[in-house]
Amino acid sequence: MTLTASIKVWDPLVRTFHWSLVAFFLLAYLLEGTRPALHSHAGYVVALLIGFRLLWGLIGPTTARFTDFVRSPRVVMLDLLGLLQRRRQDYLGHDPLGGVMICALLITLLVTAVSGMMLFALEGSGPLAAFDSIASLPGSVLAAIHAWAADGVMVLAVLHVSGVLLTSYQQRRNLILAMITGRKSAPVDMDR
Repeated sequence: MTLTASIKVWDPLVRTFHWSLVAFFLLAYLLEGTRPALHSHAGYVVALLIGFRLLWGLIGPTTARFTDFVRSPRVVMLDLLGLLQRRRQDYLGHDPLGGVMICALLITLLVTAVSGMMLFALEGSGPLAAFDSIASLPGSVLAAIHAWAADGVMVLAVLHVSGVLLTSYQQRRNLILAMITGRKSAPVDMDR
């Protein structure tokens, strides 16, 4: 007989980071061009959140650490094959495909935040304004990088949510609820 038990997976800081990042990125994305001050402040919060997550990925609890979910390309390909064949290995934290998504999102968000701060620096404000070398960069190129990266985050977010929903369906677990409560259902074999 197999029942399900609830086990603690995500610490409160990972969960707070996750949902704060969603809120502040969406705020910045939706306010672009209409409320520049609020857009930039939300962008600064995104940059701070990314900085926190990079640090927490090194010193946080096991399931928050990059060493727990950043896998070799071979393991990622095996996970993708398992997804397609509906026979995936179970992981306590993020699976290898989820690890790839986290890395892709963090990198794209970082490019978005830094390019936005560089654009602000061209106007003589923000934390990067003191760096004279930024003034020599073409604003149109920075603006294009910023826009492409922000749109890239949205594409990755849609893929991320789709992956979470597909994995939730295949594994018969509510992974969205797990990122809210910090607890994930896990099978328990009662026949032992």
